[in-house]
Amino acid sequence: MNALDLLERVIPAIDLIDGKCVRLTQGDYARPAFYASTPLDIALRYEAAGLRRLHLVNLDGARDGRLSRLDILERIATRTSLQVDFSGGIRNDDDPRRVLDAGAAWACVGSVACLDPARAASWLERHGDRLIIGADTLDGVIRARGWQEATGLTVFDLVNTHAGRLHHLMCTDISCDGTLAGPNFALYGQLRERFPDLRVIASGGVCDLDDARRLLAGGVSGVIVGKALLEGKIALEELAANDQNPSPC
Repeated sequence: MNALDLLERVIPAIDLIDGKCVRLTQGDYARPAFYASTPLDIALRYEAAGLRRLHLVNLDGARDGRLSRLDILERIATRTSLQVDFSGGIRNDDDPRRVLDAGAAWACVGSVACLDPARAASWLERHGDRLIIGADTLDGVIRARGWQEATGLTVFDLVNTHAGRLHHLMCTDISCDGTLAGPNFALYGQLRERFPDLRVIASGGVCDLDDARRLLAGGVSGVIVGKALLEGKIALEELAANDQNPSPC
């Protein structure tokens, strides 16, 4: 796998609380780690390193069910060349369009896909492959509303519900997220085996480039990397150079 593949398929994440860059551990809002740099400054660093995409998450919106922070999305979309997917608080029929109009390449929808599948189906019909369905799982069960509510659905249930309309699935194992302990490789292998035509984006637990390479070699279309980049476990220079030696966590 060459450097261009990694730069195109490794997707850095910026999570927002109160408009500031933050990382949670295992989805726990009581344990936020805030970072001093602004979201735009971080995005600019990722762009300068040659990365192509960005996963921007408004955690306040995800928890409270209200779309906000589109100003930050618009600022990043207009000041960088990054292709941004935006999630958090997309609940109403006009919300996906508002996100796309603010400059996002994709709107990522989680809670509505589980809790109101008919509405999500209409959005998929309307917006096609510019809509990503997000599935945040804990102990095999999808959680909604900013990881606060167990839905009783598995990620496999969700994909089957939207079969024939779904183009992209972003799947996060909450138990791995923010831990730097490694991804749930088995989960993504099962998704690729059962839904070979689905573009799966893996999220949660990536510690180093070896994790990312292994996921990509397993057939996922993209890999979300958050804490490992923010805390220097993966150096931007290493990513661009595509050093073949795995770095220790």
